[in-house]
Amino acid sequence: MAETPSPKQAAGYAAAKLVETGMKIGLGTGTTVAFFLEALAERIGQEKLEVIGVATSVQTAELARELGIPISDLEHYPALDLVIDGADEVDPQFRLIKGGGGALLREKIVAAASAKVAIIIGSGKRVDRLGTTFLLPVEVIPFGHATTRDCVAKAGGCTPYVRTTEEGEPFVTDNGNYILDCRFKNGIADPEKLHADLSQIPGVAEVGLFLNLCDIVFEGQDDGSVVTLNR
Repeated sequence: MAETPSPKQAAGYAAAKLVETGMKIGLGTGTTVAFFLEALAERIGQEKLEVIGVATSVQTAELARELGIPISDLEHYPALDLVIDGADEVDPQFRLIKGGGGALLREKIVAAASAKVAIIIGSGKRVDRLGTTFLLPVEVIPFGHATTRDCVAKAGGCTPYVRTTEEGEPFVTDNGNYILDCRFKNGIADPEKLHADLSQIPGVAEVGLFLNLCDIVFEGQDDGSVVTLNR
């Protein structure tokens, strides 16, 4: 009897069915995306799919190469057909919080370059209001980051924390930046206004609110099934 796939694995394998030969695909970052890459590699091997992947992180690029998925970049392929990525929260309007893995800036650049964005999640990621179960990541330039943090706190009405490693040092993104994880007491009331306000702060490189950047969600369930939500 086959083992029931985990919710993340079920979502990743369901999303892999969207891929067609000839596609240029944005490859997200995170544990759920790893299952998608595994499924995509299987399809490439079995069906001889011809695809090009554009990775959103060094980690994803390395894993894709290990699995035999061809990798390029946006300089060579500035327009993508499809992006498959994970999310930390998804609300009923298909707005997202992303950045738990620290790749939000590259993830947003890649998502914005794609004709279609598919988000894969396990159970428990859908929320009525963003910022209620996950801190909002904001990528900031290291120079003056304490000042930037204070500005983020004031503009957002939140409590930002500099993300650190297990050794207690600031976490550094692939872009050489820091991340502020921002706590909102009652969640984020107006994601569009918050995004606009935080984006205007000097030193903020990107905000982990993904607005109008999600077309379809695959939500894996505990029984191995998948709920598909179209925007």
